[in-house]
Amino acid sequence: MVEITDSLACLFTGTVEERDGDPVVTVPVSEIEHGSVSLDETYRVALIRNEAEGETAESATGRSADRELSGNGAGGSAVRSSADAATGPPVSEGDVREVTIETLGDKGDGIAKIERGYVVIVPDSQPGDEPTVEITSVRENVSFADVIDE
Repeated sequence: MVEITDSLACLFTGTVEERDGDPVVTVPVSEIEHGSVSLDETYRVALIRNEAEGETAESATGRSADRELSGNGAGGSAVRSSADAATGPPVSEGDVREVTIETLGDKGDGIAKIERGYVVIVPDSQPGDEPTVEITSVRENVSFADVIDE
């Protein structure tokens, strides 16, 4: 079993492609929009081969929706595969979770990260808060929650 560190910024499925003679893995723009990663920052990258049987991959987002992080020397495009069902969002609408607010988003909402670096946005919270929340909306890389107990 692979041990995943708490400092994991994001997790997505991608392919290694060649661009101008260099191997490239493209980070989905949603990871940048949600603040999981930032342009012009340096990150450690781990590549784990997806060994699911009968795997077929297709583009999850158009190339115009993906951005390459500058200066990383690696990239590719975001893909989805049949194996991704097991790695989808770790929460569902209506789930109740205890989270720790780590930072504030651009609009002042609290941001917590749970399994695999998955982001939970919690309005009316501050860094350091440890509220119990109910998940109200789930997307592939982010969910939204309301505080039900502080």
